[in-house]
Amino acid sequence: MKDTQSEITFRTMTATDLDEVLAIENDSFPHPWIRDHFLDELKSVHAFPLVALDPGKRIIGYICPRLILDEGQILNVAVLRAFRGQGIGRILVQRALAFCRERGGATVSLEVRPSNSAAIALYQGLGFVATGIRRNYYENGEDAVLMEFNFADNGVDDAV
Repeated sequence: MKDTQSEITFRTMTATDLDEVLAIENDSFPHPWIRDHFLDELKSVHAFPLVALDPGKRIIGYICPRLILDEGQILNVAVLRAFRGQGIGRILVQRALAFCRERGGATVSLEVRPSNSAAIALYQGLGFVATGIRRNYYENGEDAVLMEFNFADNGVDDAV
């Protein structure tokens, strides 16, 4: 079996990526972000959105993290359905953690649907812990689990 993960490359997201990113976004979420949300991230000095590309340079995943002072946040992450379960999401999160740590981040937080057990398992495996519930967080009224990664609790080697 071919090691797909070793053939994946990563780079900073650009505006020309947005058609492919939006296709993944629309397939991944019941209330997807619109183009303007991604454009706002691309313009923000605090954000550093990344994309994952297959060997043919097709975008197969993305992540939208940001860092303000020492607090990081992962706002959005998704992987093309055909590439899920291959560790691409894990690498995207690890890269976001590394970026935050390199720039003085102390914590990184995110929200996740309680029904998204695969994502929760991924985040827990990387050292995130559930710290609370955000009631009625999503547009459909669904709660969100607030999770946080604390660099002091997770040694840098564990994060990256």
